Amino acid sequence: MSKKLFEEGKIGRLTIKNRSVMTAMGVGLAESSGEANEHIIRYYEERAKGGIGLIITEITRVEPKYGTGMLCQLGANDPKLIPGLERLADRVHRYGTKIFVQLHHPGRENKSAMIEGRQIVAPSAITCKVTQEEPRALTTEEVESLVKDFVKGANIAKAAGIDGVELHGAHGYLLDEFLSPYTNVREDKYGGSFEKRFTIMAEIIAGIRATCGKDFPISVRISADEFVEGGLTLEQTVPIAKALEECGIDVINVSSGIYESSTTIVEPASYPQGWKKHLAKTIREAVNIPVIAVNNIKEPSIAEELLQEEVCDFIGLGRATLADPEFIKKTKEGREDEVNRCIGCLNCFGSIGTLGHIKCTVNPRCGREVEFSQYEKNGDGRCVAVIGGGPAGMEAALTLKTRGFVPVIFEKADVLGGQLNLADKPVLKDKLGAYKNSLIARVKAAGIEVRLNCEATVDVVKSVNPVGVFLTTGGTPIVPGFDGVDGENVITAEEFLSGAKTVKDGSIAVIGGGNTGMEVAETLAYDGKKVSLIEMMDEIGRGLYRSVLVDYKIRVAKFDETICTGQKVLSIDATGVNVESTKDQSKSHIDADNVILAIGVKSENALLAPLKEAFDEVVVVGDAACPGRIMEATLDAVNRACGFLA
Repeated sequence: MSKKLFEEGKIGRLTIKNRSVMTAMGVGLAESSGEANEHIIRYYEERAKGGIGLIITEITRVEPKYGTGMLCQLGANDPKLIPGLERLADRVHRYGTKIFVQLHHPGRENKSAMIEGRQIVAPSAITCKVTQEEPRALTTEEVESLVKDFVKGANIAKAAGIDGVELHGAHGYLLDEFLSPYTNVREDKYGGSFEKRFTIMAEIIAGIRATCGKDFPISVRISADEFVEGGLTLEQTVPIAKALEECGIDVINVSSGIYESSTTIVEPASYPQGWKKHLAKTIREAVNIPVIAVNNIKEPSIAEELLQEEVCDFIGLGRATLADPEFIKKTKEGREDEVNRCIGCLNCFGSIGTLGHIKCTVNPRCGREVEFSQYEKNGDGRCVAVIGGGPAGMEAALTLKTRGFVPVIFEKADVLGGQLNLADKPVLKDKLGAYKNSLIARVKAAGIEVRLNCEATVDVVKSVNPVGVFLTTGGTPIVPGFDGVDGENVITAEEFLSGAKTVKDGSIAVIGGGNTGMEVAETLAYDGKKVSLIEMMDEIGRGLYRSVLVDYKIRVAKFDETICTGQKVLSIDATGVNVESTKDQSKSHIDADNVILAIGVKSENALLAPLKEAFDEVVVVGDAACPGRIMEATLDAVNRACGFLA
C-alpha cells in the first residue's frame, strides 16, 4: 500500500483526508439553468465514495451572458442555485471528501453559438487559432463587473456549504488571458506591466477574502507553461505563483497549456506519465503554500512516486477518475491490479465537444451513474453463457455478476482480451495493455468462471444450462474485392499485429486511414520503414479527438511516413497500389513492396442462428452486433446486461 498518498493534508485550515484531488473536468451533466441535479451529484458522489480526498467541480459559470462555456454547466451566478449546490456538498461530505467549486469564464476560448450568437469577449481582440472567432475586448467597466461576478460566485458556493473555491486561471481561459502577454495587450489598469495584468486576479482574491473570510480556502489553477511562442513560460509563472501567495490564497493548482497547445492540457496516449513534473516542482520550490498538480497519471505507483519526489503536495487526478471512480479505494486496499486504466484516447473530451455529456471508453458507467444504478438484482444464481472474452464480453459478465447471475465466459484463445491482444501491439499502445490486464483482474476478482481454449458450440454452451447467451465474438478483417488483393505481397493488419505474417524488406503501403491503419503505419515508420498511409476520405483518423490526430501527425512527421488522403484504391499489383483521386479522378500509382489492409472489420456472428434455435434468450453485443470502437462495444455490453431478463 502506498504511504504518502494516504496521509492527511492541509489546505489553509481545511484538512483533506488524503493527498488525492479530483481536478476539474467539464461533464455536461447539470441542468441548462446551471442547477446541480441528480446526474451530476451522483457523478461526484461516486468519486467521493471511491476515496478521493478533494473534488474540484467542473468549470462553473459566474456570468451567463458571455461566460457560459457549456450548455449544461454548473452555475454559481444566482442564489437560486444554492439548494442544488448544497445537496451536492452534502452527498460528497457523506464520505469524508471535501469539495471546491471551480469559478470560470471562457473568455476568447468560446463560441458565439454557446452564448446565443453574441460576440465572445476577451481582455484584447486577439483571436484564438483553435476557436477562430474574433473576440471583443472588454471595457474597463465590464472587467470591474466581472470581478464582482467571481466574488459573488464564491459567496454562493460558501452559502451552499461548499468547502472552498478555485479560480480557473489556466488553459487560456479569461483569467489566464489577463495574466498572459500573449493575450493581453490592454492599456488600462488591467493590462501592460505584470502588475497590471495581475490586477484582476488580485481584486477577485481580495473581494473573496473580504466577503467570505480569511478561513475560506481559495485555490488558483495556473498554466505553468503555455507552450506557445509569446505565451507564459515557467520563468514567468513563478512570479505569478509568488504574487498569488502574497494575495493570501491557500493552494496553487499547477497545469499547463492553452487551446493552441491543447495536447499539453489533456495529453494523448503518447505522452508519458509525469512528463511535466518539473513545472509543479519548480512552482512548489518557489512558494510556501501547498501545490496540487496534474501529471497525466494512470498508475497509482506514479502518484506515490511524485509525492515521494516532492513534486507536489497533492496529486491531481483527472481522467484517471473517469476511468475508475475507485482509483483511490482500490489502491488503498492493495488492489492496484483492478484499477481500470485510462487509455488516453480523449473520447471523454470528444463527447463534450459534440455537446454531449462526459463519457469514457473504458468505463461505460461514466456520466451515466444514475441509469446504471437502477438495475434489478434478480439473477438468483442463474447461469448466463458469455461467448467471447474481449472487452464487451468481460464487461457483460461483470455486470451480470453484479445482478446476481452466474456468468461463464467461453474464449477460444488461450487468454482473455479479444482484439485488445492485437490493439496493444503497435508502438505507444501500452496503455491498452494495462487496460486489458485490469479488466482481466476484475473478472478474476469477481470469481467469474472462464473457459479458455474453448471453442463455443451449441452443445458446449448447453452443458452449463444457461438461461441465456451473450454473443460477443467481435469481428473479422474486411478484405475488399479489388484486383490484386490476394497477392503474396498483401496481408491484413490483424495478420501483421498477431505475427501470423510478416512484411518483406522494402516499402509498405497501408490501406485504410482509420485508427488501426494509423497505428500500423506508425509502428512500421518507427521501425525505419518507408510507409504510405492511404485513405479515401479527405482526412485520416475519422472520429478521433482533434488533439489525438494533431499529436499523431506531429510524431510521424519525424519519420518516413507519407499520408495520402482523398485516394480511392483501384487495384494492387506487385509494385504497389493503383489509386484514383476523389477530387479530380486523376489516376496514380503508389510504389510499395508490401501492402497491409486496415479497412476495418465485419461482425463475426456465425454462431448466432444456431444459438437462436437452441436458446430463447440470445443477446448480441459489441462488434458481433455492429463494428465500432471500444466505447460503443462496452456501453452496449453493460446496457444489455443491465436489461437482461429484468
